[in-house]
Amino acid sequence: MLDMKLLRENPDLVKQGLALKNVTADVDAILALDAKRRDLVTRAEELNQQRNALSAEVGRKMKAGENADEIKERVRTIGDEAGRLDGEIGHADLQLRDMMLRIPNMPDPSVPRGKNETENRVIREWGKKPEFDFEPRGHWDIATDLGIINFEHGAKISGSGFIVYYGAAARLQRVLINFMLDLHTSEHGYTEVLPPYLVSQDAMEGTGQYPKFVETDGAYKIDGEDTYLVPTAEVPVTNLRRGEILSAAELPHYMVAYTPCFRREAGSYGKETRGITRIHQFDKVELVKLVKPEESFAELDRLLGEVETVLQRLNLHYRVVEICTGDLGFSNVKQYDLEVWAPGMGAYLEVSSCSNFTDYQSRRAGIRFRREAKAKPEFVHTLNGSGLALPRTMIAILEQYQLADGHVKIPDAIAPAFGSPQI
Repeated sequence: MLDMKLLRENPDLVKQGLALKNVTADVDAILALDAKRRDLVTRAEELNQQRNALSAEVGRKMKAGENADEIKERVRTIGDEAGRLDGEIGHADLQLRDMMLRIPNMPDPSVPRGKNETENRVIREWGKKPEFDFEPRGHWDIATDLGIINFEHGAKISGSGFIVYYGAAARLQRVLINFMLDLHTSEHGYTEVLPPYLVSQDAMEGTGQYPKFVETDGAYKIDGEDTYLVPTAEVPVTNLRRGEILSAAELPHYMVAYTPCFRREAGSYGKETRGITRIHQFDKVELVKLVKPEESFAELDRLLGEVETVLQRLNLHYRVVEICTGDLGFSNVKQYDLEVWAPGMGAYLEVSSCSNFTDYQSRRAGIRFRREAKAKPEFVHTLNGSGLALPRTMIAILEQYQLADGHVKIPDAIAPAFGSPQI
């Protein structure tokens, strides 16, 4: 959530940020409601002061044996009016919070300007595209012929957009998850977390998925409850410190979690839906950082490097894309995507987004820290990145490591744990 002070003092900057992100919101209406609320609060405070003064006068008169009925009536009248104003203030608070929740974070000045994803900027590539002496196949054909991914069984038990991993694919998923968790905990300093897979609406609000992601039908909601299946581990892990004040010694605080993720993928029609590029349930290892404000952009660079290490250890060709303003995530001030090459599909696929949210999420979730014992609490900065999303990592391995005879070589980094050099 943005600081209301920013809207009051620099509304034009917020309007510019909204335009850069292609988001429509009525900043002037928010400011008008904010001004009305502050006026109501001032009036209510004045009435309460009058009521307190008159109540004291009632006490003095009664102590002196004088009649205080007229003043008591004035106290009751003022109390009724103050109560009415409190109701208006409460209503204005709810309206204002709802409007503020729909304002996205502002892009950092360093973010390249652009209208949409076509204007994102490739800043580097790693490795070379694999070359084949045969026509590379798509992962759906490879997996089907090997009998390791079954699309029909997934649809039969859960509906379209669900899959079942069998044998080597199920084992490869498990090995990859362990490989990523071990790398991030042993070499990058993360604490492993295993959170619940159901989260409250408050948790979704805290990281910015509510209301936007929920209202666009992206989330799976539990009927009759304000509870959702996790769309990403970012939600439960970031909210672990919700409403807390951390000490400076606790920062930076790194957490890594594996969870299944659940997304309706509403609005994805017309995009690539063949195979496992867009499925409703998928596995992901997520990295979350809580850091001091002055360190967050350096931590974003570090986060990007940590995620790149996974792809480099697996020897997968990928590229790093700096996201332009028009394609920037709702809560993000700056974002890099890592896109892995899928030769059978002839396309790069996003396998991770590394993002800095500055104090946007921590302001919503109430996550603060003190630099010293008696210092005023400040909002932490939060970051997250996938390290990595499993389906597209699986696609990249199946397609980049495919062999002419239909089998697939296993990357050297995980072959010992997998127990075989190939599928």
